Amino acid sequence: MMSVPPRSVEVTGARPPHGVAGSNASRMLLLLVILAVLAVVTVLSVVVGSRDIPLSVVRQAVFSPTGAEDHFVVRDLRVPRTVIAIAVGSSLGVAGGLIQALTRNPLADPGILGVASGAAFAVAVGIGVFGVVSISGYVWFAFAGALVVTLAVYVIGAAGRGGADPLRLVLAGVALGAVLSGLTSALTLLDPRAFDSMRNWGAGSVVGRSLDLVWPVLPFLAAGFVIALLTARPLNAIALGEDMAAALGANVLRTRVLVVVAVTLLAGGATALAGPIGFVGLMVPHVARWMAGPDQRWILAYTLALAPILLLVADIAGRMVMRPAEIPVGIVTALVGAPVLIVLVRRRKVSGL
Repeated sequence: MMSVPPRSVEVTGARPPHGVAGSNASRMLLLLVILAVLAVVTVLSVVVGSRDIPLSVVRQAVFSPTGAEDHFVVRDLRVPRTVIAIAVGSSLGVAGGLIQALTRNPLADPGILGVASGAAFAVAVGIGVFGVVSISGYVWFAFAGALVVTLAVYVIGAAGRGGADPLRLVLAGVALGAVLSGLTSALTLLDPRAFDSMRNWGAGSVVGRSLDLVWPVLPFLAAGFVIALLTARPLNAIALGEDMAAALGANVLRTRVLVVVAVTLLAGGATALAGPIGFVGLMVPHVARWMAGPDQRWILAYTLALAPILLLVADIAGRMVMRPAEIPVGIVTALVGAPVLIVLVRRRKVSGL
């Protein structure tokens, strides 16, 4: 009896099995191109704004500033917001890539562990109860809230037989986040001062933050990036299944703990600096995975460069759309991210984990 050879099936729009860049050499070349784009966008963020400033004046403001008003705009407003956008974007992107890899859920983002909800609740308490009125005060309340809530989520998710399970972590984060969001709304409605103070921070913005706010948070972000790099290889093993990961020598429990710590440090620090900004940690890892393939080491490297590009472009767009007024970057990422994410999800296999 003659056997019929299996028919090959071609899926239009499917993700290449090793990403757009099929070899390590091409991945490195593409990464260098992305870094060059990041450098260009960074320069544009300093040059372009709601106020027209000649390029020669911008150059002078950066390298030899004086007391001129245009120099103040460039040196004390645009440069800090650019630096903060890079730090926040890269942190949210890497945190999103980690939580998607851990839960093996392409729709997961840092907010799924209650980071944003915990930070927002702590800020509301700080304003309404302790009378905090400055952004420098918000930062530490937000960071502390993110840390405490994420620890609580992990304790709840780890309760019971089998220790911390990704599904229980997700359910605990969603449930606790919903409760804290309701409490935050109640606090802000009962205290008009808290409502007014949280309005700008709650929309997600990099405006009005000085570099003095970045330096204290930077060590936490740096620690989060280092831990993320350490978990990349074991996450590759976990993608094959927990039994296979254990057979390959990966410590699944330790990897989960390290990922939760890294996500808390990165997303908590970013939320403390800029407020809750959505879609960055959700969307960028999809693009990185499509470009680089399933290797978490390359995904995290691509995400580290792509996420600040997205946030910088969104911030520039927010300055230009309604000149001389500005739209907070968190609103722009939501407006841009939603349709782009729909397009990515509709591409077959592009979001598969």
